[in-house]
Parts: sequence; C-alpha cells; structure tokens
Amino acid sequence: MLRKKGIWFYGIFMGVLLLVLRYFEYRFLIREIQSEMYAAVLALLFLALGIWAGIHFNRKHGSVHLKRKNQVFFSNHSELSQREFEVLQLLAAGYSNREIADRLFISLNTVKTHLSNLYLKLDVKRRTQAIKKARELNIIA
Repeated sequence: MLRKKGIWFYGIFMGVLLLVLRYFEYRFLIREIQSEMYAAVLALLFLALGIWAGIHFNRKHGSVHLKRKNQVFFSNHSELSQREFEVLQLLAAGYSNREIADRLFISLNTVKTHLSNLYLKLDVKRRTQAIKKARELNIIA
C-alpha cells in the first residue's frame, strides 16, 4: 500500500511539474534561455527525479530476510533469494512446477532452476526433503 502511495505521489508531482513548466515555457524560460539549454535543464531535472524515485521505491526491496531464531547457514553459506523463498512456499503448499510457474509468471525452466538452487542450498535431493528441512530450520511454517 505504501508503495502505491509513493507511486501516486510521484505521478501527481510529475504532472504538476509538467503543468508548471508548460505554463512558464512561453512566459519566461524560452525567451531567456536557448532551446538547447532548456532541454538540458529539463533532462537533468528528470534524471535527478528518476534516480531519486528509483532509490526511494526500491530501497527496502532485495533479498528476503527469513524468519528464524538463530542465524541459519545453509551448506554453501548463502541465503535464499526472494524468488527462491516464494518458490519454496508454493512448493510447501503442494503446487506442481507448472502451477508455480503460472502463479509467479515465470517459465517452467526458471522454476526448475530455482528448485535446483534450493536443493543445493538446503543440501537435499527431493521436494519432500526440501520442505521437511525448511520446516526444521523454521524457514517456512
């Protein structure tokens, strides 16, 4: 919800900024500054706003911090990515590879790659072992 608010705020801000620039375009800026300079100033302004929006909206998005009481290291000392965690949750819910792919809007081969990475990180060979070990490690409920 907070992310949607931020996107709406950014969109409204950009719309108002465009209206203000359009209003002053004929009144002041074009008469005082050459067209190339005006375009460069606008490009820098939008570049700065784009960088700010990218940093602001993606600040807290990255790898998932898994819930656990003690820090758990897997066999290769790495954490699960957010997508691997989502695949693991759907796997535990009993979904097939095709159903996982459809729910996450990814290809079947991508699901198989995530499962392969999960098996490696959890040091298991089968789906049932992965689910059992993830529950033992308190990664999933």
